Amino acid sequence: MPINNTVELVQNLLDQNAELRAQNAALLEQLARLNATVEALNQTIKELREQKNKNSRNSSKPPSSDGLKKGTKDKSLREPSGKKQGAQQGHSGTHMVITGEPDTTQTLIPDACKNCPNWEKCKGTACVGETRYKVDVKVIQTLDAYESMEVHCPKTNQILKGAFPSDIKGQIQYGESIASLIVTLNTVGAVSAKRTQEILGSLFDLPISTGTVLKMVSRCAAKVRSVVETIKEHMCNAAKAHFDETGTRVDGHTRWAHVASDELFTYLYFSHKRGHAGMTEMDVLPNFHGVAIHDCWASYWKFDILHAVCCAHLLRELNGVMENHPEQTWAPRFKKLLLDMKKAKEDAMAMDLTSADGHKIQYYDEEYDAIIKTAFSENPMSAREDGKKGRPKKGKVLALIERLQKHKGEVCLFLKDFQIDFDNNQAERDLRMIKTKTKVSGCFRTEEGIRDYLTVMSYIGTARKHGKNAVEAIKNAFMGTPELIFE
Repeated sequence: MPINNTVELVQNLLDQNAELRAQNAALLEQLARLNATVEALNQTIKELREQKNKNSRNSSKPPSSDGLKKGTKDKSLREPSGKKQGAQQGHSGTHMVITGEPDTTQTLIPDACKNCPNWEKCKGTACVGETRYKVDVKVIQTLDAYESMEVHCPKTNQILKGAFPSDIKGQIQYGESIASLIVTLNTVGAVSAKRTQEILGSLFDLPISTGTVLKMVSRCAAKVRSVVETIKEHMCNAAKAHFDETGTRVDGHTRWAHVASDELFTYLYFSHKRGHAGMTEMDVLPNFHGVAIHDCWASYWKFDILHAVCCAHLLRELNGVMENHPEQTWAPRFKKLLLDMKKAKEDAMAMDLTSADGHKIQYYDEEYDAIIKTAFSENPMSAREDGKKGRPKKGKVLALIERLQKHKGEVCLFLKDFQIDFDNNQAERDLRMIKTKTKVSGCFRTEEGIRDYLTVMSYIGTARKHGKNAVEAIKNAFMGTPELIFE
């Protein structure tokens, strides 16, 4: 074969080889992209599955969002105690108690004695064998008239008129009892203005309008506003306080209710904002110098104060990790650690101690660090993909681990300071009625309406914590003595 032909053949083969190499490289690059896409899709599917499986037991979602899902209502964050369900041995129970004397008494004789000729002789020896009571109420409407007398004074030659009481301003008006009942139904009872109108109309045959219902709530809010300012001042000066926020619908928009509370006081505030702006507007945290107990949301850490993390929120997050990532061995260990610390505190308090055993604290401290070390080893930081800017995506598990490491002191503070609660349930309880109100009655129609509602609920929540009845507290407000809730 001529040399020229051989050279040409070799060159063609080399060109073909180069082309095949280029095609192979392109295919490998395409395969890498497809693998990355598959990995990303798998991660998305995993995240969506986690999102779908979220409920109040394994995340920060409220119980009201669980709906009728199975497996969410009956599980608890508490560990099994080994005791039987229901009242324990020695529990006295709760029973109805008779107060006062009966209004009427019926004497019941045996049927056989009713027509017996010897009854007159026998009844002298009869005695009460058993007494049963029926408790009932009577709904009575009263009408009080105030007549202003006019008299001609011969001395001054003027017509003198009797002065009406200061609270009798209109020709016809509702009294404090009906006003307090209206406000109680619409706020504490979470009954809508329409249904409040229907209920009271049926009970008293009164032409109460929905506008009257809302006006009563507004009047009550105006009368307790000074007391609520006192409540706010207390929260600013409290040694510890619980903080939280929840969304609600107002005139078709999402707005936010913030709470600052403790065992004796409840302060609720309305804002357009959820985060730092809303908290600042509330004007408690900027003036607060105690320990703020919260759910570890980032906005709270912007305030230069002492913090304590709600461990109940952590337990729910750990449940989510255990359910969705069973390979994470650190999560059940950390859950057990939190529950062990909680029990250690409860045992110490049962013995009237003011702090936990020092050896236990040291053990828990070392166990905390060991678990975090294991957690990081099970969740190494992913390398940044070529060509992409910014930090690599952490994922929720790694973010939780970093949060636990960073805020170790705030997580464990409840064990070292017995005045600090294990959870933030106090704030959550104080916000719960807002969710109930919107669930039963629908959204608030105006911002003025929700502001009045939160003002009244701040007053009622505080009154209850002071052992006062809600209806009586509201009645005192209408009578001009709202401060009586503190006595």
